[in-house]
Amino acid sequence: MEKLKNHSGKPSFLALRPADSAETSVAWKMALENKNTPTGLILSRQNIKDIPAMGTSRYQEALAAEKGGYLVKEVENPDVVLIANGSEVATLIAAAEILESENGLKVNIASVISEGLFKLQSKAYQDSIIPKNKPLFGLTAGLPVNLEGLVGEKGKVFGLDHFGYSAPANVLDDKFGFTGEKVSKQVLEYLKTV
Repeated sequence: MEKLKNHSGKPSFLALRPADSAETSVAWKMALENKNTPTGLILSRQNIKDIPAMGTSRYQEALAAEKGGYLVKEVENPDVVLIANGSEVATLIAAAEILESENGLKVNIASVISEGLFKLQSKAYQDSIIPKNKPLFGLTAGLPVNLEGLVGEKGKVFGLDHFGYSAPANVLDDKFGFTGEKVSKQVLEYLKTV
């Protein structure tokens, strides 16, 4: 694993936010192998569905998370690239199903388990995952600033600017717009502006 350093050259912190059980296994592997910095795994309390494998082995695909970010859903020449990490990746998968089946859009989905590691990769790799010439939509249950560096100035991030509500996760997801249906509508609204 490449060494992570902050601007002062001192070791920084490797934060990993996996999207499913396969990515969690890879994140644990990364933590055990990381001898350079402290590592933190940021896990969800919700029951998250595993991401469908594009090929035969979800774990083999998830090993690409060691580069910080990779595509969990890929089509040629997508109309939009959706970006998230953690539990929001599953929400993007549900939104992509709606966007494809009801709106005829082609969608790629990037899971960025670690923005820091992702930004250490070559520009060619970064552009292959998050191409700047495509509409980019990020989803985070945190502050939008968490993904703004990935989507750039022309992209859009749907996130929260408030915290502290207490209710079952599915109730909060519906109330604040974190369902496949509501996110697909956010993506469609964004695509009208690009």
